Amino acid sequence: MAGMIKKEDVEKVRAAADLYDIVSASVSLKPSGTGTYVGLCPFHDEKTGSFNVRPSLGVWHCFGCGLGGDVFKFVEQQENIDFREAVQLLADKYRIELHYENSGGGGANERAGSKRARLLEANEEAQRFFVSQIMTKEALAARKLLGGRTFSQADCERFGCGYAPQGWDNLVRHLASKGFTQQEMLDAGLARQGQRGVYDYFRGRVTWPIRDSTGRTLGFGARKLYEDDTIAAKYINTPDTALYRKNQVLYGIDLAKKAIVRKRQVVIVEGYTDVMAMHLAGVDTAIATCGTAFGAEHAKIVRRLIADDSLGAVQLVGPLKVEGQPLSSRIVFTFDGDAAGQKAALHAFGLDSAFLSQTFVAVADDNLDPCDLRIERGDEAVRSLIEHAKPLYDFVIDAAIGRFDTTYTTGQMGAVKAVAPLVAQIRDRSLLDIYTRKATRRIGVDLDIMRNEVNSARRRLHVREDDAYAPRRRFGGAGGAGDARVEPGANPYANPARRRELEHRDATEQTYFRIDDAVFIAEQQFMAMLIQVPRAVDANWFAALTLANFMTPVFRTLYQAIAAAGGLPSNDTPQGLWMHNLTKAGGPMLEPVINELAVMPLPLPSEGRGGAGQDAPAADAQLRAPSKAEVQYANELLAKLLDMGMMRRIGAARRRMAMLPDGEEKISLLGEITRLETSRKDLQAQVYGNNVG
Repeated sequence: MAGMIKKEDVEKVRAAADLYDIVSASVSLKPSGTGTYVGLCPFHDEKTGSFNVRPSLGVWHCFGCGLGGDVFKFVEQQENIDFREAVQLLADKYRIELHYENSGGGGANERAGSKRARLLEANEEAQRFFVSQIMTKEALAARKLLGGRTFSQADCERFGCGYAPQGWDNLVRHLASKGFTQQEMLDAGLARQGQRGVYDYFRGRVTWPIRDSTGRTLGFGARKLYEDDTIAAKYINTPDTALYRKNQVLYGIDLAKKAIVRKRQVVIVEGYTDVMAMHLAGVDTAIATCGTAFGAEHAKIVRRLIADDSLGAVQLVGPLKVEGQPLSSRIVFTFDGDAAGQKAALHAFGLDSAFLSQTFVAVADDNLDPCDLRIERGDEAVRSLIEHAKPLYDFVIDAAIGRFDTTYTTGQMGAVKAVAPLVAQIRDRSLLDIYTRKATRRIGVDLDIMRNEVNSARRRLHVREDDAYAPRRRFGGAGGAGDARVEPGANPYANPARRRELEHRDATEQTYFRIDDAVFIAEQQFMAMLIQVPRAVDANWFAALTLANFMTPVFRTLYQAIAAAGGLPSNDTPQGLWMHNLTKAGGPMLEPVINELAVMPLPLPSEGRGGAGQDAPAADAQLRAPSKAEVQYANELLAKLLDMGMMRRIGAARRRMAMLPDGEEKISLLGEITRLETSRKDLQAQVYGNNVG
């Protein structure tokens, strides 16, 4: 087995890895102050963004769940891998060759070190193989199927359509010729173990690559072509693997992500050809689930991309106007209008209230799916379908009422009995009464009758009440997005984000220890300045600091950690390396403190940085030169800490003098007090009087 990755190679990867690009692949980030970006945390469910990223320092921190770290830690958390694999994954991404200490096994062992990277490579090679087969004579049935849906060869190339040939082990033999082991093929879900050996999982089918938002192929979907196919299912997907989780992947997300973020709209369809039809018709926000119903994990992915917090602490819920776009922000499902489609719509009721408030349903006449609609009526009909989508609640309620003839009393009561359980499932108490009244007017009965039925159904179904429009507390609360309660028998250590969230909530909600005073603020702001812009701190004044200048325990300990890291960094130290050295010296207890201070907004002008992700200096750059305002602010904070230290020494000396008889020692203490008072005046004059900058 390969040894440890050489430290210099780790630093090369750290310098090359762009934290903004890596995080923004799965999280919609918005500028928030100098070089800081905010979005919805990908590691715990939240409605209001508390996930902060500071690309210039190569650090991220979530104020909601407490998780944070550098680019490697983000990849570890996101991909569920260890540090070594995170370095290898990023090295592969940025084409950096890694070297190992005491490897002894040569390049092959080193290359095989990252299992995840090998599985990704196997999927990419499989995709190349499938695409290479689509124009063969055997693939005529595949070309006819795609051509019959009005997809041209160029369209198929755009969406990566391929063909898995019939036979036993065509792909297995191809991958083996490229150096992949049978175990890697099995682990990637590309092959299965049979009595006669390993054989292809996908055979005699049209294939589509299922990719993540960065374009990495995680698995495949495939459609049946031949009647003698041994697998009866019309569509099959890659089984769950280390890369592919069916409840966490969305077909087309790699093609649609930019448009989803820009338009704050997503269209969810049911099949691969529907995604193709939507995009070709101009609906470039279309995606599809892969062999499973749209669920809570999918909702989290979508919400992180369309989230909007443009009013700061005010939570924006519901379809919002989007500048430059004809449609408001929305999630549109293209369910069929039949019983199966209505069942799918009812399934969506299990999603959270904030998500449902933006959810719409689009149903074509004659229950045509988007692909067939495009074939029969053209691109304009597909675009019109999305434009005229109906809110989910209205769709489900109207569909239930529409089954009854409400011109008769018995029909009215039947509609009440059918629709009351649906209205009752609306967890959002701010919408419950509105939809109760709407259903009442539509059926034509007395409001009290409908309310009684809804309330009865609500009690019977044990519906958990929620309010999507209520302000969210940063660290959660009962029933909210950040609710960190641990269910009986559950293991909180199985989910670090959940455990951190609970710890932070405990700290936030207690009433016996509060710190919000000038001393704490000065120490906190100074430490944030020291971490974010160390070159703004005067080296001579910093050298005058001692442990006695800090009163807050965590900052006293952090001051010692800075000393353990070697003190102030030299000007040619890379930004990312400074953070790495500091967090390494601070250890696991101080790491979240350092991360939080690194992304904490400072009361300073932005100096033109942090507009779109490319303006802020990268983590591989040398520590940036401070602005004039930053130097001034750092000097003011440092002067406060030095002044506090001298004040405490003066107080101690005066107490000592009060206990001494007249004599030489008392005179000496008086001289020390006079010297300290003079130093305090000089320090204040230098900072505030001379406007040092």
